[in-house]
Amino acid sequence: MPVVQKFDPKVISLLQERIKLIKTDEERAVYLVGPIKLPVNLNGETVQFKWYCWLNCNETTEDFERIVAKLSSANLAEYQQSSVLVHGDFQNADHALIRFHSICHTGDIFGSKRCDCGYQLNQSLKHISDHGSGALFYLANHEGRGIGLFSKALAYILQENGYDTVDANLQLGFVDDSRDYSDAIKVLKALRTKPVTLITNNPKKLDALRKAGMDVEDRVQLWGDVSEYNEKYLKTKIERSGHLNGDEGCCNND
Repeated sequence: MPVVQKFDPKVISLLQERIKLIKTDEERAVYLVGPIKLPVNLNGETVQFKWYCWLNCNETTEDFERIVAKLSSANLAEYQQSSVLVHGDFQNADHALIRFHSICHTGDIFGSKRCDCGYQLNQSLKHISDHGSGALFYLANHEGRGIGLFSKALAYILQENGYDTVDANLQLGFVDDSRDYSDAIKVLKALRTKPVTLITNNPKKLDALRKAGMDVEDRVQLWGDVSEYNEKYLKTKIERSGHLNGDEGCCNND
């Protein structure tokens, strides 16, 4: 018989105070862990955020010791989990900024200029910090608009041979954009019920929030960091993926 993991009661007491169960249906749940103090280096200045991480699970229980006991055998390091950085009094502030940011291994981590993701990540955090309250949701299963890192590498090869980002995904058998925001919205609703302002150029994110019943009071556009390396990519966002081009314009495409 498998050995049942037993934990120090003090350990479980400390952990369960920071675990929140968000039911999605009878058999599935999202477990939200946090807040955890996270001082972030933002353009040379240390800004205090509160960090949460969440996990999808095919079990709904408030026996958190049971959930923790499963983790060591679940090999979670092989899978990405999403998280959220919260700044200020996000729950109660009258106005708060949010960003649904899709993970971009090449842009966020390596600083790739092929996209504008790293720029958008940094600028979103700066907007939230300057505003005083907000949250950045970092969505781990959204790499390459939902195709994953390995498939994104294949798509990059096609892009180097004349395909745009949309056609590269389609040629590999994917849809243009398969990202889903439902779990992130459930976490958002657990953290805040007041209206939000969304930092985005993507109308699909606005639609997802509104269809879920979230009150979106405004939108902040986020264009910038245009270069020879990503100009075609940014034009494709507007011309083929329907991203909203604001007054500042993008890529000489007004």
